Amino acid sequence: MQSRIRNEQLKEKIMSPMEASKLIKDGMVIGTSGFTPSGYPKVVPLALAERVKRDNEKMKLTLYSGASLGPEVDGAWAEAGILAKRLPYQTNKQLRQDINCGKVEYLDMHLSHSSQYLNYGILPRVDVAIVEAIAITEDGNIIPTSAVGNSPSFIKSADKIIVEISSKQPVELEGMSDIYMLENPPMRTHIPIKTPGDRVGTPFIVCDKDKIAAVVFSDMEDHVRDLAPISDVDRAISKNIINFLEKEVSLGRLTKNLLPLQSGVGNVANAVLAGLCDSTFENLVCYTEVIQDAMLELMQCGKIKKASACSISPSPRGLKSFRENIDFFKDKIILRPLEISNSPEMARKLGVIAMNTAIEVDIYGNVNSTHIMGSKIMNGIGGSGDFARNAYLTIFSTSSIAKGGKISSIVPMVSHVDHTEHDTMIIVTEQGVADLRGLSPKEKARLIIENCVHPDFKEQMRDYFNRACEVCQSCHTPHILEEALSWHANFVETGTMKK
Repeated sequence: MQSRIRNEQLKEKIMSPMEASKLIKDGMVIGTSGFTPSGYPKVVPLALAERVKRDNEKMKLTLYSGASLGPEVDGAWAEAGILAKRLPYQTNKQLRQDINCGKVEYLDMHLSHSSQYLNYGILPRVDVAIVEAIAITEDGNIIPTSAVGNSPSFIKSADKIIVEISSKQPVELEGMSDIYMLENPPMRTHIPIKTPGDRVGTPFIVCDKDKIAAVVFSDMEDHVRDLAPISDVDRAISKNIINFLEKEVSLGRLTKNLLPLQSGVGNVANAVLAGLCDSTFENLVCYTEVIQDAMLELMQCGKIKKASACSISPSPRGLKSFRENIDFFKDKIILRPLEISNSPEMARKLGVIAMNTAIEVDIYGNVNSTHIMGSKIMNGIGGSGDFARNAYLTIFSTSSIAKGGKISSIVPMVSHVDHTEHDTMIIVTEQGVADLRGLSPKEKARLIIENCVHPDFKEQMRDYFNRACEVCQSCHTPHILEEALSWHANFVETGTMKK
């Protein structure tokens, strides 16, 4: 492991995780590597949680990351009561509970904005950055592991840096990252990437070696998550999206190799991509945030030739396959900083096809990606908004029902808006597809109701919309305000949206 520290001077900074944790003090801002959850630090965060609980120490921290982190950070710090504020994204059950009950302040934000807020001075500077690395170069620069995230911005901002050298991350990852950073306005220039496979930066994160205060060895794996088996509903959604894309090709709006694909994370997103293996599309490229199992499989079956992302975050099975075939994947994957992978400039320039999931969608095309019943955060908006507003095609998918059929995922009015009707182009459920482009609000509503609503709720939805049109004949977007959120209120009161 010492061979991975190629700067002899920095070998003097090697210490235990507990010793390194003492660099962290109450009230500090901490920035960590990691992205959904991949490439995040583990042994130092765990040591800090152990120290705080053991010594009954007063400790409240603000935590920045790229996206969600593993339980060794979000879970352990929530359990120890360490977190005062968290941004920009999380998926941890304990932390989610603490956020929703008010124990932790949470700033849910577009991921592409997070490093900008820091670089522009809107957010407080990072006191200590904790980053996982494969190695440290002769000049003290840091070679990231399976995720780049916001690490370059945190390293630039931080007063002190703790580097966790991971023995579990393969050294073959070196060279997969392409680190390119943006200047602040008015000095910012265009990003010189013309295709997803272009390399424009360095394979390491530039770092002032004098800021590295501790080097720690880690033998802990990323806490990768299993993906649920692909369901019949998932397959139907995937088939509907593929049929829609095939139609776009037949109309001459897309070619057989489509445009760069962007996909959100999770079971549905993975299932949607998996369907492409049996499609007629080929020579595909991706410009996205996260590479999951289906994207790796699409490379192996010859469908995807290049994928640009911010992290590799497969299931345990996918991780095993990735490492066994890392030489095959190495020239096909490029890992970039979050502000580049999620850049609105790049989404618009490349003409990305953005495919993301929704919690609920209303009949006019507004999308809720983050809140349950309008008030309880689930995870966060993530990068969906970065792509949705700027993509060539913006597709949101969801199962038409939830909670065993007690909830309709298509509602009269969403209980929380993350993506407005202006950014939503295509809505897909297992029932069908609604192409909203070029339609007025009433035209959108009729199409969504007929094509996307589950049969158990279709008559109820038709009734609401028809009565809204009668009551509000002079309205551009008809609603019966006292009923628009009654479906949610009925669920909260009775446990079902059905009347």
